[in-house]
Amino acid sequence: MKVCDVLTFGEAMGMFIAEEPGHPASVRHFTKELAGAETNVAIGLSRLGYRVLWLSKVGTDPLGDYIIQELQREKVDTSLIKRDEENLTGFQLKEKVSEGDPGVYYYRKNSAASRMGIKDFPELEEMHAKHYHLTGIPLALSPSVRELSEALIQKAKKEGSTVSFDPNLRPSMWKDEKTMSETIQRYACQADIIFPGIKEGKILTGYQAPEDIAKYYLECGAKMVFVKLGAKGAYVATKKKAHTVPGVPVSKVVDTVGAGDGFAAGVLSGLFDRLTAFEAAERGNAIGALQTMSSGDKNGLPTREELLAFMNGHSVKNG
Repeated sequence: MKVCDVLTFGEAMGMFIAEEPGHPASVRHFTKELAGAETNVAIGLSRLGYRVLWLSKVGTDPLGDYIIQELQREKVDTSLIKRDEENLTGFQLKEKVSEGDPGVYYYRKNSAASRMGIKDFPELEEMHAKHYHLTGIPLALSPSVRELSEALIQKAKKEGSTVSFDPNLRPSMWKDEKTMSETIQRYACQADIIFPGIKEGKILTGYQAPEDIAKYYLECGAKMVFVKLGAKGAYVATKKKAHTVPGVPVSKVVDTVGAGDGFAAGVLSGLFDRLTAFEAAERGNAIGALQTMSSGDKNGLPTREELLAFMNGHSVKNG
């Protein structure tokens, strides 16, 4: 029986980041990186010392090779990555910006990852994860990927493992907002830990206030809810207690992409270390802040030593 701390899955992509500002059509030079919300969480947890297993499908192409090599370099277990000889690995173009959110252009339709399903992974019968982390992005890829998501949730419940879920809404990947919301809610409400952004929470629940969004998910069955508030931090709620854990100030925001994934990695690592939900949110806020100060989706994700040094210099009291 293969045992790991965390299993996460989704679509890993190649990412080409423009080396100069402007629309990608006018940019001549790009830097290649690895992209994917779930891979960011996997790498974040691996850098903090956890055994992480990544499940996915990539093409038998150079980008597929690159993704596997990058994850292995980050000490993420890639034994559950399958190769697709008929479909290519997805990729994206990302604009360069001095601050704020960059434009991102996806090339992922009919990608190898969109073709994966539970039948591709018979090895799951012989492995056990203490925790499963899922997001709403794979749910948009195909019916077979949604079946795989459901199978992983049911496997976790059968084994007594915990499940976390980050909505990570991508409206452009869905037929319409109603389909997106209804589908994502079916999966989110099966999780123990939920990470909605404040804007996502409004779309999914219809509520405006973080308190009401958190209450909605607690009543749906979650044990903990972390409503991400951007620079303001996170509103954290359990069955017994709830309050806002303030964010960590940063001198300059370089790139906000990946901050939410860093937050999730920080919170989960804190919970694995038996911190309270509120202490874990402090760690999540710290990693989210570090990520916003770096370019690329994962370059700001710290080692445990780097995290402790940063938090010691930016102590945050929750109240």
